Amino acid sequence: MGMFDKLRGEFVDIIEWTDDSNNTMVYRFERYQNEIKTGAKLTVREGQMAVFINEGKIADVFAPGMYTLSTENLPILSTLKGWAHGFNSPFKAEVYFISTRNITDQKWGTKNPITLSDPRFGMLEIRAFGTYVIRVKDPAVFIREIVGTDGHFTTEEIADQLRSLIVTRFTDAVGEAGFPVEAFAAKSNELSEFVHGVIAPEFEQYGVEVTKFLVENVSMPDEIKKEIFELSRLHAVDLNKLTQMKAAKAMEAAANNPSGTAGAGMGMGMGFAMANQMGQAMMPQQQPASATPPPVQSATPPPPPIPPALTFFVVQNGQQAGPFDLNTLKQMAMQQQVNAESLFWREGMASWTAGAQIQELASVFSSVPPSIPGA
Repeated sequence: MGMFDKLRGEFVDIIEWTDDSNNTMVYRFERYQNEIKTGAKLTVREGQMAVFINEGKIADVFAPGMYTLSTENLPILSTLKGWAHGFNSPFKAEVYFISTRNITDQKWGTKNPITLSDPRFGMLEIRAFGTYVIRVKDPAVFIREIVGTDGHFTTEEIADQLRSLIVTRFTDAVGEAGFPVEAFAAKSNELSEFVHGVIAPEFEQYGVEVTKFLVENVSMPDEIKKEIFELSRLHAVDLNKLTQMKAAKAMEAAANNPSGTAGAGMGMGMGFAMANQMGQAMMPQQQPASATPPPVQSATPPPPPIPPALTFFVVQNGQQAGPFDLNTLKQMAMQQQVNAESLFWREGMASWTAGAQIQELASVFSSVPPSIPGA
């Protein structure tokens, strides 16, 4: 540095920071001997805040704007320096610029699987990953708790600590949320909001705000996924149509047998046999013949036939499913597959209607236990 540059930099009269990076959180304004000229201009841009530090103590904090530095806008620093009647000479202070804009696309994930206890599937392991967005909310707290004297602090320096904090709190939150395992994929938004509410206070202790938290994926063992898919199919499929479809496929497979005509005849025979079995299964069972004569018919008319069971169709994932009887609907409600806001319809109704508005379904939702307090 030449003599002219040294003299020119000895007393700083313009203090500003132009950030062209996307990961810098804190930048210390460097100048010769930390001396600032009387009446210097301080420029704080949008998305920034400036913090003055005197002898290791945080003094004044400036929001976006342009300032002419004096005792009027440096009250804390003036008190620390002992300027009772203003100052007319250069002074020394450290100036830190803090980026307060949102820092996006921060990744998090579980390095090791999380063990959960599910009432139906028992103990199982899951993994999860997603993204989050943070910004510095309280510059003074952030410098005091995290940055210290680091003159150029980036997101990489705090990323591992934040990710560890997120995974720890995510593990606790998943257990407290009480979501069934099969609902993790369908309720990713609810799970994200719940975990966000749990981790937000932890971040604020460091002067950092989590403005967005997303759970992008929750994975589980293949055998658990297979069981969940099978259960969902059993609730949604029409068993009669499934039997007919399997019979048709068996006939087609037998007809395509390379043994030729005999194979085709065998396939048709198998198909007819299966169709006959289905017909017998769907027909009411006949009582065996009795050697005793039938009783004498009395003059009293026979009782009316038993009315058919009350069944409803329901909308699941935007598609019609059912019909289901009341006992099946109670089980579905207990498993959180339907609720009072789900749409139902049965023969005789004019349109699809929310379950809470159908009197016949009152017993279905009254059997569902209320939410656990504090969950």
